[in-house]
Amino acid sequence: MILAIIGILVGAIIGIYLPITYSASYSLYMSVAILACMDSVFGGIRAMMEGKFNTGIFVSGFFGNAILAAFLAYVGDRLGVPLYYAAIFAFGGRLFQNFAIIRRYVFNKKNSN
Repeated sequence: MILAIIGILVGAIIGIYLPITYSASYSLYMSVAILACMDSVFGGIRAMMEGKFNTGIFVSGFFGNAILAAFLAYVGDRLGVPLYYAAIFAFGGRLFQNFAIIRRYVFNKKNSN
């Protein structure tokens, strides 16, 4: 658990200070992909707390969800249909659900001690 948090912090710090920029036209794809990645991270934290974490499932979900979300946004952009809403609702809903479960797990563990 500590290694995951350290990894997230190191990744965020590297991302902030690394001078990589992208065109503003890609901001929709990047934001949906980041949302999908955050969903995978929170899902991984939840799975770790429940003792069901699997590295292969986490890594494939992390990259697969990000690519699928960006692809949906791209196809929707080309078709003129806002398909990125599907990714926002799916990953956003799961993100908040996983966060709520993590929060309850932490409070239940704290109260049992």
